[in-house]
Amino acid sequence: MSAEATRDAALTAPRAVPRVLSIAGTDPTGGAGIQADLKSIAANGGYGMAVVTALVAQNTRGVRSVHVPPVAFLREQLDAVSDDVEIDAVKIGMLADVDVIAAVREWLVRVAPPIVVLDPVMVATSGDRLLRADAEGALRELARLAHVVTPNIPELAILADEPPATTWQQTLDQAARVSARFGVLVLAKGGHLDGDTAPDALVDATGPELFVTMYDASRIETTNTHGTGCSLSSGLATRLVGGVEPARAVGEVKRWISESIRGGGELAVGGGNGPIHHFAGMWQRAGLETRPTASEIRTEWWDGIRDVREQIDALPFLMGLGDGSLRDDAFRGYLAQDALYLRDYARALATASALAPTVAEQAFWAAASEGSITAELELHESWLADGAYAGTRPDSATIGYLDHLLARCAEGDYDTLIAALLPCFWLYQDIGVRLLPRSHDAHPYRSWIETYADAGIAEMTEAAVGFVTQAAARADERGREAMREAFVRSAEHELAFFAAPLGS
Repeated sequence: MSAEATRDAALTAPRAVPRVLSIAGTDPTGGAGIQADLKSIAANGGYGMAVVTALVAQNTRGVRSVHVPPVAFLREQLDAVSDDVEIDAVKIGMLADVDVIAAVREWLVRVAPPIVVLDPVMVATSGDRLLRADAEGALRELARLAHVVTPNIPELAILADEPPATTWQQTLDQAARVSARFGVLVLAKGGHLDGDTAPDALVDATGPELFVTMYDASRIETTNTHGTGCSLSSGLATRLVGGVEPARAVGEVKRWISESIRGGGELAVGGGNGPIHHFAGMWQRAGLETRPTASEIRTEWWDGIRDVREQIDALPFLMGLGDGSLRDDAFRGYLAQDALYLRDYARALATASALAPTVAEQAFWAAASEGSITAELELHESWLADGAYAGTRPDSATIGYLDHLLARCAEGDYDTLIAALLPCFWLYQDIGVRLLPRSHDAHPYRSWIETYADAGIAEMTEAAVGFVTQAAARADERGREAMREAFVRSAEHELAFFAAPLGS
């Protein structure tokens, strides 16, 4: 397959995380070169790799010196990457001289990366030369192996072997000639022109028709422009992976580069042309807070109600339930209240099923709702069959708990509702398991204990804990805190519910 065919095939084969290689020089201040490329690749959703072509002693004020390592070492770097990693896209920046260009060209022909974006770096933002004049012809020929080239106006003129354009129309015409000559898309950039706007255009003259996609943008008044060309080209290489149309990819990366330029002043780096802020938009939208895992949330929430759990264990009702000394009337009074509770708890579970975002969650909460009004009520009715507690009215503990749950239902937020439902699963199963060793054939409350210590209840509880903690892990900080508060309040209502029968 030809290099062109390989590139075309890659545009229809999406990858979750593009693996993008930058072949470029360095900038110890981090604003340009491979340092900027790695930030740009990450900011645009890729995994960045870098091969160094030249070591550049520069800062925001200018270039002091350039050291080009032996070409043999450059080849070793390139082969070290391609021998081990499948590369989805390559961005090429500073190449310094003819020998470096020749080595990169040979590697490109041999490896045939699916996407190649060439930023023909020749002059730094400071005005310092980064490409030997005798290498310009070799760079033009290298452009034939690229998918897109991203020259500024002076670089476009050198690729065209013409004087620099002085108007936007001249720039477009020159870009069309370069595109046709080398069979490559040209992202023409008008930032060097005077005026209030800084237009760009993606020019495609590789076929019988000329296609030009225009991108108008207001000029951003700033001195933070160091490394914009490097950043835009590496961001574009990343965006092109996964079948994105070039015109759309350019539009996406331009919006990103604009917000990064606007945010550059926040960095306060250097006294010359400062760098752009590659992560300005990302930090603003997502912040720096990390998100806990579902496992961490499980531990945090369970530990967070330790005091409530210990208070439940210390209640005379629970101690009597465990050793069998609990009065029969107190237990049956508790069951009568629990039967009232379970009817509305089942409705809350059904609401969770209706709100569930996945089929698995919908089915789980529906099954739990059915279980509440069948299996558990059967247990209660076996104890209350004599009708002694018929007509029982809900007490304040039952009313308070149900008001809390039904309010979460009325809010219609799935996450906080299932967080509020969870303690009834978790606490009862935990209590049943811990009381089971104290159960025996003559224990008066053996059936209750064994019901909640049953393996089926444990399986349902694990599923409920999983759905809730996974939802909390996906939520933002505010949503996660609302879930935790709903969970804690339900746990406190459980404490009040267990305390009510004996007035503890």
